[in-house]
Amino acid sequence: MPAIRSIVILCTALLGTLLMAAACETAPPVQEMSDARQAIAVAREAGAADLAAVELKAAEEYLQSAERKLNERNYPQARRDALHAKTKALNAIQLSESGKESGTD
Repeated sequence: MPAIRSIVILCTALLGTLLMAAACETAPPVQEMSDARQAIAVAREAGAADLAAVELKAAEEYLQSAERKLNERNYPQARRDALHAKTKALNAIQLSESGKESGTD
């Protein structure tokens, strides 16, 4: 009997872990969306529209896609697109800062 009890406890723990992992994947990506929006705003303020237009445009397109996926309740894809938007915006910031530095030489 102790072996069966151990198996039941192990299975219950495993099921709980799986449910928690699934809940994380199916929850709306609120933080990721916010991070992407903030990164895009900072990129614009850094002059990315002029100095890193391609990266900024890609960030905005990924964010728009993430918003569409969010409205469709496709949270995993919305999360991925929001993360891509943030990455592109951060790249735009870096390019803008580099462009400003090279322009002051």
